[in-house]
Amino acid sequence: MLLYYITDRTQFAGDEKSRRQALLNKISEAAVCGIDFIQLREKDLSTRELESLSNAAIQVIRGKSSNARVLINSRSDVALACGADGVHLRSDDVSPSEVRKTWSCSTVAFTREKQSAVIAISCHTTADVTHAAAQGADFAVFAPVFEKKDAFGVLPAGLSALSEACCAKIPVLALGGITVENARACIDVGAQGIAGIRLFQEHDIASVIRNLRS
Repeated sequence: MLLYYITDRTQFAGDEKSRRQALLNKISEAAVCGIDFIQLREKDLSTRELESLSNAAIQVIRGKSSNARVLINSRSDVALACGADGVHLRSDDVSPSEVRKTWSCSTVAFTREKQSAVIAISCHTTADVTHAAAQGADFAVFAPVFEKKDAFGVLPAGLSALSEACCAKIPVLALGGITVENARACIDVGAQGIAGIRLFQEHDIASVIRNLRS
């Protein structure tokens, strides 16, 4: 089961400095506990601020000798500049094939052992997932599977739609209203992993991972 922690420092209390430190602490916790991927999804930050946070996060993870891979939301330029492992694309973003081409041609590809970029993409329909696979994405994050408490008016896709999406030729991770209690249902219909913000950020990550993988 692949586990994917998506960050949102705005959910932490305090001023910007406090939220940043709280996020780095949570990233450190995730890295130690065996999270597979961490996406920095801090879309409100300027390029300079995002680069600073990305560098700090990568340093924290590498310092823990963790195998967790760091993806930057949408910003391939920042991912390359900071030595991240890859990028997470929006469903309406540039294509994975274009990102991979740019990455392979870059002279600042500092990824671990010069490996190719890890490219994930947000998907909301089976067609999205099929297209992502055709364009060379490594995995898709399908959302929202379940109803989210703060997403009024956004209809959940449900387990049947997730099951259909999982027939694509790339791994599909479930996102949206995922809890320890309903995660098993996602795996049972074909999801190869679980992604979440609150699932990891608002709880003790070690306990969440232990419960998910048991």
